[in-house]
This record gives sequence, structure tokens and C-alpha cells, in this order.
Amino acid sequence: MFEDLLKGGSILTGLAIGVGALILAPVVVPVLRPLAKSVIKAGMMAYDEAVVAMSELNEQAGDIFAEVRAEMTQSGNGSAEPRRTRPPTRKSGSRAAEA
Repeated sequence: MFEDLLKGGSILTGLAIGVGALILAPVVVPVLRPLAKSVIKAGMMAYDEAVVAMSELNEQAGDIFAEVRAEMTQSGNGSAEPRRTRPPTRKSGSRAAEA
């Protein structure tokens, strides 16, 4: 019904909608304002809870990484430092030695 008014609308239809909005605004705004505040407040509370949850998750992950790193250094399976390898050596029978 409302779509039909807007689809085939004329200047009179637009004017009627505008006047109706002006008449209803003092009634609707006091009702919508507390509702909007409640929605914003709930969103802010959810955001704060998400920040706390992410902080706790980050702390737990850091603890787990530290435990694993400590276990690796104690057991000798790995090291916190990168492995050092010797550079490859050439065999005496290589083509570079023959040339």
C-alpha cells in the first residue's frame, strides 16, 4: 500500500506524506529516542565484552606459546634460536676443480 503511494506519487502525495510526518514527529520521536539509546547501549556493551574476550584469548595464546617454547628448549627438540648449518663443501672430484 505504501509502495503504491510512492510509486505513482504526485506532488500532492509527497506533500501529504511530509505534512503527516510533521504531525506525527512529536509523537514518534519521544518513543524512538529511548529505543535508539537502548540499542546503542547494548551495542557498546557487546563491544566492550568482545574486547575483554579477545584480550583473554590473546593472553592464553601467549601463555601456550611460552610453554611450548620452554618445552622445546628443555627437551632439545628445538631451539628458540635459528639453527646454524655449515655451508656446503665441494668434493675434490667436481668439475670446478678439474677446470
